[in-house]
Amino acid sequence: MMLEMSWRSRRTKGCSSLIGVAGIALCLILSGCATSRPARPAPQPAAKPETKPEAKPEAKPGPTPEAKPTPGPSGGQTGEASWYGEPHHGRTTASGEIYDMNKLTAAHRTLPLGTRVLVTNLKNGRAVEVRINDRGPSVDGRIIDLSFAAAKELGAVPSGTIPVRIRVISQPTQ
Repeated sequence: MMLEMSWRSRRTKGCSSLIGVAGIALCLILSGCATSRPARPAPQPAAKPETKPEAKPEAKPGPTPEAKPTPGPSGGQTGEASWYGEPHHGRTTASGEIYDMNKLTAAHRTLPLGTRVLVTNLKNGRAVEVRINDRGPSVDGRIIDLSFAAAKELGAVPSGTIPVRIRVISQPTQ
């Protein structure tokens, strides 16, 4: 009988601790459902006097959308250019072709792929014609990413970035 009693007490002891853990878990779950947050009152519009005209807030200067260069001698876009080379060499561009850092190509955010542009280094006056075959640059404040070959022609390799003007020469026919 003693043996039977100790077996039952071990069995009951294990069950009671399991029941206790389950009870605590149930209490935590239910207490999470029971809490409520006070509802926020809807913001009331401020009363406006009818005699005074509504004042317009001053326009704050903000980022302007990037201007697309327009075709022809008068159109153009001025800004900072950078170049990309070895780490991207052999990878697929946005146009689907394989990037060759030794070809005269470039990446632009908005110009149609296949567009030919004239890029002029504003510091030294050198210019090169490139074909847009990729999207970029990914760095804010830059307007075009040049291939290594184009950057070398313009004298941009040592510095990494240069001020440029780009003008559309021709756009792809569709």
